[in-house]
Amino acid sequence: MKIALVGNQNSGKTTLFNTLTGMHAKIGNWPGVTIEKKSGKIKGTNHEIIDLPGIYSLSPYSIEEDISRKYVFDEKPDVIINILDSTQLERSLYLTTQLLELDTPIVVALNMADLLEKKGIKIDAQELSKKLGTPAIIISALKGDGIDQLMEEVEKKAASKKIVLYDTLIEKAIDEIRKELPKKGIHKRFIAVKLLEDDPRFLEYQNKKIKVIRDKLSEQYELDLEEVIATERYDFISIIKKDSIRGKRQKDSLSDRLDKVFLNKWLAFPIFVVIMFFVYFLSVGLVGTYTVDLIGEWMEGLGSVT
Repeated sequence: MKIALVGNQNSGKTTLFNTLTGMHAKIGNWPGVTIEKKSGKIKGTNHEIIDLPGIYSLSPYSIEEDISRKYVFDEKPDVIINILDSTQLERSLYLTTQLLELDTPIVVALNMADLLEKKGIKIDAQELSKKLGTPAIIISALKGDGIDQLMEEVEKKAASKKIVLYDTLIEKAIDEIRKELPKKGIHKRFIAVKLLEDDPRFLEYQNKKIKVIRDKLSEQYELDLEEVIATERYDFISIIKKDSIRGKRQKDSLSDRLDKVFLNKWLAFPIFVVIMFFVYFLSVGLVGTYTVDLIGEWMEGLGSVT
């Protein structure tokens, strides 16, 4: 069996790869550690597992992300383990919604859920499985918890159930485009969505009927379809998150509260400008003038000595 390990950067993919294979691939707590795919045999089996570079979407913007997209689309793995950072569930699930549009069976591995529990939050894996139409298992890649249960689901290779991600108009357009695709093709739903998004990587599947379907849908929304589809995905994810999270969140730490301020999408840039202004003022103005005068005096002193 050929298994692809897919997830966001820094989600614990390589840690899980090492746990499953007994290998010692490089691990770091920064993005982009895995810049090429690695493969190994899962301990006690003949299954090959491939650790792919971190990817946030199947519409990649970097070489590393393109490696992952091409592999899951073209190499036809038997199963995909989609590892999620449970502390960043909403962001992680965006990739999951895209993977579920492939024909390949998916097993979701909810990594680092123990960190959430320390904050009084628990993920209902059973409810999440129901919403996604595919198994979701809570694991700790670092501690090895949940790995046996994860592999049991992988062994089953159960096909993911079809879920309705979008509204009626989009779902209808997807079905119409699928009928226009080659009969023996794979990943038809995925390709249909990409054609609606006007992804240049799939223009080989384009024809006049598909273009008419896309243009008609675009007129109905009066918006860019890629934006519409992304919004629909996030709406779906918000519902999943609301229904699958249990417990009351404890008070954020000081660090968490500061992150919310400094990383806020509206406040981050103004704060950055203010900080840079004070850095400039201190370095060039108040402190800078004193420093320049001091260095000037030193240089004059050295000149008189020589």
